[in-house]
Amino acid sequence: MLPRALVILTFLSPAAAFAQAPVSMHARYETYAAGVHVAEVETGFTFGPRDYRMGLAYRTTGMAGLVFGGHQFDTVQGSWNGARATPSRFRGQGAWRGMDGVVDIEYRQSKPVIRQLIPAIADEREPVPESLQANSIDILSALAMLIHAVATTGRCETEARTFDGRRALEIEAHTAGSEHLASSSRSTFQGSALRCDFSGRMLAGFKFDGDRVRDGKPMHGSAWLAAAAPGGPMLPVRMAFETRWFGDAVMYLTEIGQGSDIQAARGD
Repeated sequence: MLPRALVILTFLSPAAAFAQAPVSMHARYETYAAGVHVAEVETGFTFGPRDYRMGLAYRTTGMAGLVFGGHQFDTVQGSWNGARATPSRFRGQGAWRGMDGVVDIEYRQSKPVIRQLIPAIADEREPVPESLQANSIDILSALAMLIHAVATTGRCETEARTFDGRRALEIEAHTAGSEHLASSSRSTFQGSALRCDFSGRMLAGFKFDGDRVRDGKPMHGSAWLAAAAPGGPMLPVRMAFETRWFGDAVMYLTEIGQGSDIQAARGD
């Protein structure tokens, strides 16, 4: 499967000011590794002055789909507590290599309460200590908080700790400056963009039969953000990131529109 935390980080974007009316948009991306199309990604979001909703879907394609076949669809709803995103419910479902997966997490007083988790982790992973679960958020809410930080400061510097029912991760982002992106037949965008460098590192929840040293190493990437539509919010228009499955990959914006509904990449 795709490294979910890094996929989430592709969508760092300084959206319209949250003090204004709610903003709803969706965007689609195509991902390539070694010149081969390996995945489709789609995101939709609604951000308001008090609350937020987000969805993220992705699936592997082509030869990558045969080897690492799968699809995932995650959603979250939450509210703002100052600059912090406070989720109320996170849900995810998908299938990878023929195995169905479901996660349903409710949040009570900054504590994640797992309502459903398929498959169970008892025989698969080390348990995540409660100290790392406390005050953690889901990966989509981490994205929302990063969006808020960039929107209010104009820079990417931020960090968040996430828990998805199986793993605890630490995510960091830093501003690298403005760069010009040349035109590409794979993307609808060319021009100046803000570059954000990021990393994601697993803190706990390692597989019993996995390589702990390898899995604990940070994964790095860069996202280039720009106003892809005239007068619209800044969104990721291109991204380069490491994966443990495909090697280095590049993601290109292919479509952007109004409304938060997302249809592609669900495996329907």
